[in-house]
Amino acid sequence: MMEQEKSKKIKELVGMANSLKWELGMGMHDSIVSSVYADAAQIARKTVTTEDSKPAFSLDRRIDKVVTSRWLGFPIMFILLAIVFWITIAGANYPSAMLATLLVDTLHPILKGAANSVMPWWLSGVLVDGAYLSMAWVISVMLPPMAIFFPLFTLLEDLGYLPRVAFNMDSLFRKAGAHGKQALTMSMGFGCNAAGVIAARVIDSPRERLIAIITNNFSLCNGRWPTQILIATIFIGAVVPPFWAGLVSTAAVVGIAVLGIVFSLIVSWGLSRSVLKGEASTFSLELPPYRPPRIFQTLYTSLIDRTLFVLWRAVVFAIPAGVVIWLVSNITIGGVSLAEHFINWSDPFAVIFGLNGVILLAYIIAIPANEIVIPTILMLTVLVTGMHEVGAGSGVMFELDSLSGTEGILRAGGWTLLTGVNLMLFSLLHNPCSTTIYTIYKETNSVKWTAISTFLPIVMGFIVCFITAQLWYLFV
Repeated sequence: MMEQEKSKKIKELVGMANSLKWELGMGMHDSIVSSVYADAAQIARKTVTTEDSKPAFSLDRRIDKVVTSRWLGFPIMFILLAIVFWITIAGANYPSAMLATLLVDTLHPILKGAANSVMPWWLSGVLVDGAYLSMAWVISVMLPPMAIFFPLFTLLEDLGYLPRVAFNMDSLFRKAGAHGKQALTMSMGFGCNAAGVIAARVIDSPRERLIAIITNNFSLCNGRWPTQILIATIFIGAVVPPFWAGLVSTAAVVGIAVLGIVFSLIVSWGLSRSVLKGEASTFSLELPPYRPPRIFQTLYTSLIDRTLFVLWRAVVFAIPAGVVIWLVSNITIGGVSLAEHFINWSDPFAVIFGLNGVILLAYIIAIPANEIVIPTILMLTVLVTGMHEVGAGSGVMFELDSLSGTEGILRAGGWTLLTGVNLMLFSLLHNPCSTTIYTIYKETNSVKWTAISTFLPIVMGFIVCFITAQLWYLFV
């Protein structure tokens, strides 16, 4: 009985403390911390004497006055991150093409020929055209960007710049009821959302860690960048003169990335005032000194602990996805494949959202890995339109070297500017890949929060696409 009374009193005290926090306002913690530091500085001035009264020159402070200033902090931050993204996207093209040539163009025909000689056609299709090709596309598309992005990101972390990013973003996330360190997890999510979810461990508060995990999917991971770039180049760049096409396409992709940050702040604000109600924790960050990066440790941390770890998870989930792709494209009912049945059934529904049945099926199949979205879309479009002469065959994923060839397939499938715009929006706002979903569950150990993290983005995606489509149908 005594234990129950103690527990009841503790709950009452905690509830009273929480209510008083809200009455005192969001700046209470900041005021306390500022007061502590002010008292410490005053005590130091009275008790500590130095031989030289002139303050020592500090290069760190000079740099921080620039990179954390009110006017230059954000531009410098965006420029540095833009450089990292540009190096990642531009630098990954060549190795990705080399891997695709090796794994898809060279090894796939060899494996296919060997498999056909020792096993039935359907088993060869499942194993080689399905499982192997899916794994090959994930490796060729996912490995090079991660192998570039993670070392660059880790170098910034080692240099001491990332705490400055958190410092700059703290006020925005605090106003949204989240933690300033969420800026770090969000930035990591631009490389891989699973890695961004793991990075949320740096946030001590369980409530704010949950907010960071739930909203990390709004950061465009490297698996979604190829989709954004390809669709922007084909559809957005086509509406302006060729001279401006590259600039406008790039601006569209950057705009989608910034829109993801906006959605992250909006959802953080909503969660912090509803199911995860609470006050943002104090983010008292003593900026560490700048230091030379440790190259070998950086390479090990980024390539072994991050790149290979995340890639292995993606491959494990992509292999069964490849099997599903082949099966739905080759199993027929009444002479029509399961894929075509689903596409024909879902098309009227998808049109309401400015999408089509091919896109819906592609995103269902590609839940294990965003990297296979475009090859799956092309394969399904060829299957539906009957343009088998441009592809590798029924149920076989492929990607064309020619941009005009890719555009021709999509246009033949009835794609318009609206379809392209809404695919870019849906690519930003849809469920996380299975690797990220699994990581969320491992980090939260909760089916409830894993489900919210999975279905909240896709609900938002359909709402945003619906509004965009209806405005398009109304005014265009």
